[in-house]
Amino acid sequence: MSDRKTLQVQKISGHPGPVPGAGTQRQEVLCKLIDTTTCIGCKACEVACVEWNDMPFQPTMFDNTYQTMPDTNWNYWNLIKFNEVSSDDGSFQWLMRKHQCMHCADPGCLAACPADGAIVQYSNGIVDFEQANCIGCQFCVSGCPFNVPKFNPSTKRVYKCTLCSDRVGQGLEPACIKSCPTGCLHFGTKEDMLQLANKRVVQLQQHAGLKDAGVYDPQTIGGTSVVYILHDSTNPEKYGGLPKNPRIPLSFTLWKNWFKPVGLIASVMAFAGVILHYVTEGPRRVQPQPPVREIDGGEARKDN
Repeated sequence: MSDRKTLQVQKISGHPGPVPGAGTQRQEVLCKLIDTTTCIGCKACEVACVEWNDMPFQPTMFDNTYQTMPDTNWNYWNLIKFNEVSSDDGSFQWLMRKHQCMHCADPGCLAACPADGAIVQYSNGIVDFEQANCIGCQFCVSGCPFNVPKFNPSTKRVYKCTLCSDRVGQGLEPACIKSCPTGCLHFGTKEDMLQLANKRVVQLQQHAGLKDAGVYDPQTIGGTSVVYILHDSTNPEKYGGLPKNPRIPLSFTLWKNWFKPVGLIASVMAFAGVILHYVTEGPRRVQPQPPVREIDGGEARKDN
């Protein structure tokens, strides 16, 4: 995988230093809007993602559907999911959804990661992975409610969609947006994308008869920088297992917010105790050996 250009952008978490995304004037929270009602499943976005990120070849797998493969992979970050759904009235729907990293406002991967600087969140909302700092523990895989990060057993690193942070840093839109022929994909500020999404929802409800149409921007994780327009927002699970109320596992939240700080404080106090003992009591001294009592005639003397 080719190296991306390293530039400067303000972070709200992570470690300091050169990172992708530079010299940009766009410090607002950015957002990708995906209108599933206009997606035709052409897979142009899949090809654009692979080409721009110079990913190694990934063999496809036939799974009795037009879907390229069953799921994303460490070298396949963007996948159009094809979902055949039958209704109670006998009607049939073919729902297609662009599956990728959601770039959560409260990322489960970042909450779970124990390696400082392996996962960073920029001020524009993009959540990026710094593979050089990754220790391969795969906690981020368990912490993601969307099952997005994927592990490469060869490099012992984890990978996912970066929302083309290198392109965005130069004021460009992500590669998948550029390739979409139907206007299914849009990119801009979160505020603008939500306005556009709500306008489209009203249109679907009033003129297309889709009374349950709505915007998918789950607030259980603080919202996302990838937002969907769904035909049926009351049942997002129909779109390839999109969770209705995604949440970060409680174990990671407790560990990151409570146990880790408490453990750090305890370690500092223990170290301070060692220093205090050294100052007040001095260094440890070698204790003299007890005298050896000689026994006459090689036999033990018994006291009467």
